[in-house]
Amino acid sequence: MPVQLICCSHSPLMTTGIEETEQGVQGQFFRELDTCAAALHKFNPDLVVVFGPDHFNGFFYELMPAFCIGTAAEGTKDWHLEAGPLRVPRELALNCVRHLQSRDFDVALSHAMKVDHGITIPLFKLTGALARYSVLPVFINCAADPRPSFRRVRGFGSVIGEFLAGQDMKITVIGSGGLSHDPPTPRIDHSKPEATQRLVDYAAPTQADYDAREGRVIKAARDLVNGMGPCLPPSEQWDREFLESFIGAKLEDFDTMSDAEIDRVAGFGAHEVRTWVAAAAAVQKMGSLRAELRYYHLVPEWITGMGIVVGQAQ
Repeated sequence: MPVQLICCSHSPLMTTGIEETEQGVQGQFFRELDTCAAALHKFNPDLVVVFGPDHFNGFFYELMPAFCIGTAAEGTKDWHLEAGPLRVPRELALNCVRHLQSRDFDVALSHAMKVDHGITIPLFKLTGALARYSVLPVFINCAADPRPSFRRVRGFGSVIGEFLAGQDMKITVIGSGGLSHDPPTPRIDHSKPEATQRLVDYAAPTQADYDAREGRVIKAARDLVNGMGPCLPPSEQWDREFLESFIGAKLEDFDTMSDAEIDRVAGFGAHEVRTWVAAAAAVQKMGSLRAELRYYHLVPEWITGMGIVVGQAQ
């Protein structure tokens, strides 16, 4: 069964036109994404599986699952992205949940999943729309401590791969997130009460709320470029070490990775590489994975080490 893998960093700042710190770097990233998009359209998958995080736009501490699969999903309006429904194959999503349960993963289920830029940016950039292809949205908690371990994430991806291997489909698997970055996201134990409350049950942000939050992120990005806080600069060394193991298909190397070390060296947003690990583990269960690095560069104005890895399995 032919399978395509695309793992790519996302940064909502890539939607803003923020000024470049190094000429041509942003354009090179977008050109490589366009190349990936062309390859996806040529492949013409029957199903696109997106492993993605959330940034307290769809999932909150009121009830925070480690993993969730949607039988229906709709994009949020964060960063002025177009909202709307994804085309989710309901019965396939339910059967995936049942398979996970049979393998001791009691995954959360949503019949009305809200997905933010962590899933909508790769759909827009790689497929051109939220509903051009059938999409299975898979949420992994990367932002809300405590998170699932990398070992558990790898196992979760593997079991989804087992399920997908039983489908008579051409499948594109996307891992969306990372690499190193430290956005000014409020944190449950280190924020003012009003910010903490937003993490708990802030389920209906207004456009004014979105605009205020996004303005703070843009300001933080410009402060980072100018050598000011609060964001930790992205780490090329950490990114390169991660990518070396990832491209070498040594996913077990990440089992002992600690959240404290990620926070200290790579930043709060780097926990999103869990999506890459799960996506690659799924593809490994469907065939022999061959992966290659297509883009890597630090993009300080996007606060992020930006990477693109593509692969295929047969």
